[in-house]
Amino acid sequence: MSLNRTLSLTAVAFAALACAAPIVSAADLAPVTKAPEAESALTPHSPWQIRARALGVVTRNNGKVDGIAGSGLSSSDSVTPELDFSYYFTDNIAAELILGTTSSRIDGKGSIAGLGNIGKTWLLPPTLTLQYHFTDLGAFKPYVGAGINYTVFYNQSARGAATDLDVKNTFGAALQVGFDYMIDQHWGLNFDVKKLYLRPDFEATVGGARVKGSAKLDPWLIGTGVTYRF
Repeated sequence: MSLNRTLSLTAVAFAALACAAPIVSAADLAPVTKAPEAESALTPHSPWQIRARALGVVTRNNGKVDGIAGSGLSSSDSVTPELDFSYYFTDNIAAELILGTTSSRIDGKGSIAGLGNIGKTWLLPPTLTLQYHFTDLGAFKPYVGAGINYTVFYNQSARGAATDLDVKNTFGAALQVGFDYMIDQHWGLNFDVKKLYLRPDFEATVGGARVKGSAKLDPWLIGTGVTYRF
């Protein structure tokens, strides 16, 4: 082999090594990155969440008319659609506002059972709770909450022997327990139970006399539906 050919082969070998060195070095030094799909799966959720539920309203059925011994009141139960909005301050702490409306029939009970149906009213009970969410159970995400309710009574109508029914708007405390079972990153199933402490005062005219009293509704709100996390 001639000297010129040997020098040429040596030069080619050095050139190949020189080109390969930066490539190997770059591969060794490049930071390890997650695949785009993995990054997307780990992207934090929006703090907003919405739920739609079917809600059963089960009342305590108690109360009294002042000055009438043994008097009581009975309020009908109902089923109604309900919508709620949640905002997550952290992964564990959230606030929830529920919105829904339903009607209730009011009947006399006890010593005034003979009056029968006294009236009917619609209720709008917006309820705000502060919740703690447990986040270490995978797709199963239980929570507990407590807060305040303000119930507005509207479209009130007296029936039978009663006239001029007036159920007063009132505040009440709220307790809550429930869970979401997340099907994927956004959608889930929800089950929720709330206890409202709701005891409005009322007035009505019965037999020409103005009477007053209080109703102990204290309803259970039992709901199930779907969750969407933005």
